[in-house]
Amino acid sequence: MGAIATSRMTAREFLELPEDPREIHRELVDGETVVSPSPSFNHAVAAGKLMRIIGNYTDAHNLGEIASDVDNPVSKFTVRRPDLFYFSAARLHLAKGKAISGAPDLCVEFISPSSIHTDRVEKFAEYAAFGVVNYWIFDPLARTAEAFVLKAGRYTPTASGSGDQTVRFPPFMELDIPLGRLWWSD
Repeated sequence: MGAIATSRMTAREFLELPEDPREIHRELVDGETVVSPSPSFNHAVAAGKLMRIIGNYTDAHNLGEIASDVDNPVSKFTVRRPDLFYFSAARLHLAKGKAISGAPDLCVEFISPSSIHTDRVEKFAEYAAFGVVNYWIFDPLARTAEAFVLKAGRYTPTASGSGDQTVRFPPFMELDIPLGRLWWSD
């Protein structure tokens, strides 16, 4: 019996695929397509509320754009789709088209029990290597938020909050983020 040869898909090949079918969330991880389930309601509510808070602030101050659900090629064989990401006005030219062509100023992930390792280990390393300066991690179940800043190629914690606290995370040090408004009450 002969061996079967396989090859890893590149980010370029992945980006040539048609759009994901509705309710399917596809990413390319080390050359292999990975499908994940839709987020929980708590996850979706928190992400939507944070997007509005940041979007209102960036629009009012003409700072750039916050977006979601767009392919972010972070390496030759990996394409991630952060829950939210932000480009400053000076770097918006990198965000045109089907996929971005440079590191966002900020990536935000809302973790769920099934994504803890992916968001805290894999994406943590991938976003740092890609040059994403700011990385935020929100946990809607634990009601916590953490901010990290890239320094010398590694993320260092810069701020955190929980429950009903109000936080200010870089790059938006003038923006109050009332965590209690993000969490869905069951």
